Amino acid sequence: MGNTPSPPAPAAAPSTNLAGRWMLAQPGKGQCIMTFGAQPGATEGTIAPQGGCPGKFFTSRKWTSDTSGLVIRDHNAEPLAQLSGKDGGRFEGQAATGEAITLSR
Repeated sequence: MGNTPSPPAPAAAPSTNLAGRWMLAQPGKGQCIMTFGAQPGATEGTIAPQGGCPGKFFTSRKWTSDTSGLVIRDHNAEPLAQLSGKDGGRFEGQAATGEAITLSR
């Protein structure tokens, strides 16, 4: 009998329910509201940005969450930002351009 490879570990669901309205802020660049779509316990979902998002965040369309944190992706599935969860249900991280961003309710 040969060794059977283990199935990949499932992605960890975020501890915060991501569905709903969030404020994305990039210091010195601006802020905007984003509506995250998700089923409870989901590890991915949609993003509907509202007008005035800084940088390329107006192209945000999808989010994914795994053990490394939250990733915001554009309409071409390219990463726009990588964030990690903080106390109080907020996220902090960096845009793909290296600038600091926050995501809060």
